[in-house]
Amino acid sequence: MDGQERVAAAATVRVGAAIRDEFPSLARVQEGRPVVYLDGPGGSQVPRSVIEAVSGYYEHSNANTHGAFATSVESDAVVSGAREAMRDFLHAGADATISFGANMTTLNFALAHALGRGLKAGDEVVVTELDHDGNVAPWLMLAERGAVIRWAPLAANQAELDMAALLALIGPRTRIVALGLASNALGTITDPAAVRARTREVGATLVLDAVHYAPHRAVEVTSLDPDFLLCSAYKFFGPHVGILYGAPGALDGSATDRVRPQEARGPSRIETGTLNHAALAGVRGAVEAVAGWAPAAASRRERLTVAMTGVDAYEERLFGRLWEGLEGVNGVVLYGRVPGSGPRTPTLAFSVEGLHAEEVAMQLARRGIFAWSGDFYAVTVVDRLDLRRQGGLVRLGLAPYNTEEEMDRTVAAVRELSRAR
Repeated sequence: MDGQERVAAAATVRVGAAIRDEFPSLARVQEGRPVVYLDGPGGSQVPRSVIEAVSGYYEHSNANTHGAFATSVESDAVVSGAREAMRDFLHAGADATISFGANMTTLNFALAHALGRGLKAGDEVVVTELDHDGNVAPWLMLAERGAVIRWAPLAANQAELDMAALLALIGPRTRIVALGLASNALGTITDPAAVRARTREVGATLVLDAVHYAPHRAVEVTSLDPDFLLCSAYKFFGPHVGILYGAPGALDGSATDRVRPQEARGPSRIETGTLNHAALAGVRGAVEAVAGWAPAAASRRERLTVAMTGVDAYEERLFGRLWEGLEGVNGVVLYGRVPGSGPRTPTLAFSVEGLHAEEVAMQLARRGIFAWSGDFYAVTVVDRLDLRRQGGLVRLGLAPYNTEEEMDRTVAAVRELSRAR
C-alpha cells in the first residue's frame, strides 16, 4: 500500500464517537455531565479488550514461564505474543530486540547503567533541554563515571530544539545521544534524521524516547534507525509496562545488571526477574485494539499504520479547534509550535494570567475536565519558560476517543475561568 492508498484507507479509520463505547471509563459522569479526559499524556484510558486480556490471563493462564505444564506454556506464549505485537507496533524486524520492564524510566536507568560501564573519563553524553527527565536523569548520572554531559538548548522561540547547536555538540568524544521524538510538555516533534547521521559519523549510540510520540503517530524504527528506542504501553491504551527496542545485537554483550542464570543475549539480558505476564497480555491487547480501528488489511502492521495515520489526522483537527478556541480567550497564553508551523502532537500547553497552574487544573477538574498542571518532568522546559513560580503549565492532551464537543466545552470552561480571575 503506497502513501496515497494509506491516506485514503485512513479516512475509514474508526475514531472519536465510533470507539468511545470500547472504553468503559468514558461512561464516568460527574455532577450529571460526562467527564472529559484530557490527561492522556500522563496515561491514556484503556479499552475493554485490554481489561479482558489482563483478567483473562489471571483467570486461565497464571503461572511462571519455561515450565512443562499447560499454564506455563501459555505464559510463554503471552510473552512471545507481546514481543511480536510490539515488533509490529514499532515496525521492527524479526531479529530486533523487544524487552519489557516496569516502565520506560526504569528501563532507561538500566540501559544507562549498562552503557555507562563502557565509558571512559572524558567521554561525552548529549541530552536536551526539551526532554522528559526520564531521558535525561539516567544519563546525567554517568557524570559519576567521568562522563562529560553536554546540553542541547532550546531554540530562541522556546518551542523546539536548536538543531544546529545540537549537531555541533556531537563530536569525536560523543558516546551517547539521548533524544526525545516528541515533547510531552509542548508537543513538539523532533526529526532525528540529521542526529542519526551525525551519530553514525562519530560512532555514538542514539537513544530515542518515543513515549509521547507513539500514541499519536506510527513509529517506524526501520526508518528512524535508533540503537535503542523506548516507549510505554500505558500511553497507548495499555497497562503500565515499559518497552525497550534494541537494534539487532545492540544489547548483546552490554554490561547489564542480571542474575547469573539470565540469558546473556537480548531481549532477556536487560529484563531482571519475572515479568508482569498479565500486563504483557494487555500490551498485546492494546496493539490489537489499535489495529482494530483500521479496515481489514494484509497484515497487523499495515492495519496499525493505517490506524495511526487516521488517529493523527483526527487528533490534528481536534487540536486545531482547541487551539483556535483558546487563542481567542483573554488572558490565556499558549506555548509551543503554532499549528501548521511544524510537526507536533495534539498536546496543548497554556497558562492563564493571574492564576496559578494548579488552580486552573483544579477549577477544570471541578467542571469534569481532567487536565494536568506542573512541569510533567519536563523540568528544563518550564524553567526556560520562566513559569516555575506560577506552577508551570496547564496541559491538555488529546486522544482518539475525544470529541469536538469536548473541545468546545473545554474552551468555554477556560473562558469562564479567565473572566473570573
